[in-house]
Amino acid sequence: MPDPIVQVQPPLEFIPPALNPVILRATQLLLPAWLRSKTAITHIQADNVEVLVDLYQQFQAGKIRFLMAFRHPSIDDPLCMAYLLSRIVPQVARQQKIALQKPIHSHFIYDRGIPLWAGKRQGWLYSRLGGSPIHRGKVDRIGLRSARNLFANGDLPFAAAPEGATNGHNEIVSPLEPGVAQLGFWCVEDLLKAGRCEQVFIVPIGIQYRYVEPPWKALEKLLTQLEADSGLEEEARGKRREARGEESLYRRLYCLGEHLLSLMEEFYTRFYHQPTASTKVSTVAIDTLESKLPRSSQEFATRLQALLDRALQVAEQYFGILPKGNLSDRCRRVEQAGWDYIYREDIKDIEALSPLERGLSDRIAEEANLRMWHMRLVESFVAVTGDYVLENPTVERFAETTLLMWDMIARIKGGNPFHRPRLGKQWVQITVGEPISVSDRWDTYQASRRSGKQAVTDLTHDLQTALEAMIHK
Repeated sequence: MPDPIVQVQPPLEFIPPALNPVILRATQLLLPAWLRSKTAITHIQADNVEVLVDLYQQFQAGKIRFLMAFRHPSIDDPLCMAYLLSRIVPQVARQQKIALQKPIHSHFIYDRGIPLWAGKRQGWLYSRLGGSPIHRGKVDRIGLRSARNLFANGDLPFAAAPEGATNGHNEIVSPLEPGVAQLGFWCVEDLLKAGRCEQVFIVPIGIQYRYVEPPWKALEKLLTQLEADSGLEEEARGKRREARGEESLYRRLYCLGEHLLSLMEEFYTRFYHQPTASTKVSTVAIDTLESKLPRSSQEFATRLQALLDRALQVAEQYFGILPKGNLSDRCRRVEQAGWDYIYREDIKDIEALSPLERGLSDRIAEEANLRMWHMRLVESFVAVTGDYVLENPTVERFAETTLLMWDMIARIKGGNPFHRPRLGKQWVQITVGEPISVSDRWDTYQASRRSGKQAVTDLTHDLQTALEAMIHK
């Protein structure tokens, strides 16, 4: 787990993009070995890559600017995108006898928080690969200005994950943030001001992970571990394992979720004085998949949303933040509030503080870090529903939900949620969608302030629809 923060820190500095061709080339050469050694991915395949080849050809001819808006179900997504651009796109271009200039790469935007948990070296590497950081929880003018400049004037196309964060689900697209659409319109505006005639496009790209072989045994073993970690009685666990098959596994998964939910409801009610909004659902109601489970799963979803709301309120009340927007929006604001308490922009020189002032600042930083822990729990469950597994009980959906429970238990135990267990080898399906023209929407965008906001909303909606349409179930 990232080291706990117990001392005040200097402000988070902007990490300027500084693309280094030598480091980029070395990274691209090492990418296949990295995928084999550091991930469960065995191979990556992509559909409709001809679209990207054509876009790169037009980009390099000075005819267009484009942004690749990719799905973000996993922390491995950037590696998959890098493989797509460095390996698959050049291969398809050669097959089509199209000569593309090297490097086939993109500038990209990343969360400024990544170097905080992945290490400063990650920020250094992202910078040398052409990445530009952004603070997700505030209007980051420096970060937005950098991204805007790269989109309109960079030597490479741009890439971003419009969901803003991973959601752990292959088949659920989280509500998209409007930033990608806004960047598209800013790019059109900047080109017109400069007297340039390039057309601007946003290209939706779907990413899905599949297991090479269904890891049912590994999944059952992980469930057993989680049941033991969460304190479920051995006798009850034994009875649930007596039955076999899909229904038994779903019963165990549901009962584990119910048990964790009950524990966390009691935790927040007893120690944080957050009342529980709904009545607990007895696991006795789980008799068959055909009848009572759908009703119970809906009640479970209602309780889960109420719990997430209360967990966030614990952090929001401490930071003096009013609940506003969806869970993801609230998480981002809590995160930024915590950073403001830890990475103090109002302190010019930490070393110049008196011992008393330093001690008080350290206490504030430590407390802020602890309060952000509640937000991290919520962050893992923003896309969880009560019937995701039930409506299509594939091994992928079982695994995704079980791993999210593992994340939660790991955080509570003080472990590292980024070191997830590998259930089995995976392959990746990337789908390149049809480009969405931003330039064609410019007249509507610039007509008035109201129409501009609506144009951003409409473009975001169309991008969401496109990403959802590329999900293979």
